[in-house]
Amino acid sequence: MAEKKKIKVKTFTNELKIFHAMKELAALDEQVNRFIAENGVRKVISISDSTTTDTTGATIGLIRVLAYES
Repeated sequence: MAEKKKIKVKTFTNELKIFHAMKELAALDEQVNRFIAENGVRKVISISDSTTTDTTGATIGLIRVLAYES
């Protein structure tokens, strides 16, 4: 009988500050990579980014969603 695969989703968030976006994106990448390494993620199915905005439409944050098999 085939092994049942368990698909999970993990969400990460990060506030973006003006003139610091590259540093903050690198920190978010490191957070996701650390999660993958520390939690025995066998297969990444999808990674998706979406921005959050304030009432003026300015980008103020980033949401990264990771779908994976454990």
